[in-house]
Amino acid sequence: MSLLTRRHLLQLLGTVAVLPLLTSPVFAQSTPAARLIILSDLHSAYERSAQLLAAVAAEIAANPAPAAILINGDVFELGNVVATRSEGAVDWKLLEKLSRLAPTVLNIGNHEPDLINDLAQMITRARRAGITVVSNITDTRTGALYTQPGFLLDLGPIPIALVGIATSALNTYPKTSRDQLGIPDPVEWATANLETNLPDGNLHVVLSHAGVVADRGILPLLDDGSLLIGGHDHLVLEHAEGKTRYVHTGSWSSLITVVDIAADKSLSLRQVAVDRNGAADEELTALIGATFAKHLTAEELAIVGISPTAQTLGESARFAAATLAAAAGADVGFIGHTTFGTGLPSGEVTKYVFDSVVRFDGKLVTTEVDRATLDQILAITNQDGDIPLAARTGDFLYASPLELADKPTYKLVTNDWSATNQKSYFGREDLEFAEIEPVTQVKATVLVALN
Repeated sequence: MSLLTRRHLLQLLGTVAVLPLLTSPVFAQSTPAARLIILSDLHSAYERSAQLLAAVAAEIAANPAPAAILINGDVFELGNVVATRSEGAVDWKLLEKLSRLAPTVLNIGNHEPDLINDLAQMITRARRAGITVVSNITDTRTGALYTQPGFLLDLGPIPIALVGIATSALNTYPKTSRDQLGIPDPVEWATANLETNLPDGNLHVVLSHAGVVADRGILPLLDDGSLLIGGHDHLVLEHAEGKTRYVHTGSWSSLITVVDIAADKSLSLRQVAVDRNGAADEELTALIGATFAKHLTAEELAIVGISPTAQTLGESARFAAATLAAAAGADVGFIGHTTFGTGLPSGEVTKYVFDSVVRFDGKLVTTEVDRATLDQILAITNQDGDIPLAARTGDFLYASPLELADKPTYKLVTNDWSATNQKSYFGREDLEFAEIEPVTQVKATVLVALN
C-alpha cells in the first residue's frame, strides 16, 4: 500500500474536464413555492462528490423556499476500487450530509446493491443516514416489497406525491443479488399502481430508473403537470408534454437539475453543471483524500497513459471506438455507452482514473455488413447529442469514424457485451460476430492509444 502524495491527490481530484453543458450559476429569482434538487446515477464519482455536495448546498441556501433532494438511483459503483475497499465510506457520508441539507429521497437503482448485496440491509443503512427510500422491487425471499413504492412529501404549500420505479433489466444488478429481486415490468407496474400511489391534490413526481424506453410508456399515464425524472441511461435531456416535464440529469455527479415549483404547481427547470474544480465541501474533501490514501495501491496510482487534452464523456467514448477500429483493421468501431463513466483528463492518467473512464473490459469482436445495414446502425448511434425523445433507444453505441468510402461490405468491431446484447445496442439480432485472434481486450487496446 502506498501513501497518497499531494501530486496524486490533485491528479485524482482535479484533472477531468468540466462538462460544457447547460452551465448555470446560482442566481436570485422570484421565490418559488417549493423546490426540488434532482441527482441521478452518481456512481461513486469521487472526483466530484465534494463539489456536488457544495453545489446542492449553495442552491438550497440561495432560495428560502422549502426544498427536497431527490436521488434517482445508482449512488454506488462496484467498479470503483476505493468504493469497494472502503465499503462506500464517501458515498454514505455524502448521503448523510445531503439529508441534513433537506429531506432526501432515494429511488433504488440497479447499482444500489453493489456494495451491500442484500438490498434490505442497504435500505436499513440508508434510513439510518436519514434517507427516505422508495422502490417497487419485491424481496423474493419474503414476497413483500423492500420498501414503500410511494411517499407523500410535505414541502409547505406544495404537497408532493412521489413514486419510485426500478429497471427490470435484471442482468444490470449485481449477480449475488439477482435471485433476491422481484422486479415487475415498469410500464405494466405503472399502469396498475400509479393512481394508488399518486393521490389527487398533490404534485405528482415519478422517479423512474427504468430508462428512456420504459419512460415513453409511462409518460402518457401521468396527469398533465406531472414531473417524470428519468435515469439509468446516463442521458442529459429535458422534454415537455403539455405542462408535464420529463428530465434526465446526466451521470457521474456531473450535473444537477433544479426544479422551481410555483404556487400554481407549474414547473421551471434548469440544469447546473458541477465544476470539479469549483467550491467543495471541506469535510467530504478531507474524507476523500484520507480514503484514497488508505485504499489506493501503487499499481492504481501508476501513470498508464497520457491524454493530450481533456475530453468530455462522448469524446472519450468516440476516441475509444476509433481506437478499436484501428486495432481491428475495421471500418467503424462501436462501443456501448455505459462502458464509460467520465471523460479523460488532460495530461497524465493513472490506472485508477482510467478505470473510472473505461468502466468495463471485454473482448473485441467483429462482423461484416453491407452499406444499407451499416446506415441503419449508424442512425441510432451517438445519442449523447440533442436527439428527439421518439428516436432514443435507451442503450446506445458510440461510433467512430463516420466518414467512409463506398465499399461492398464494411468491417465493424465492438465490445462483446454490446454484441451479446445487440438487440439493445445495434437495434437488430441478425449480426454474427467473431472474436479477434489472438483475443484482444478493450482496456488494453485503449491504453495502447494513450501511450
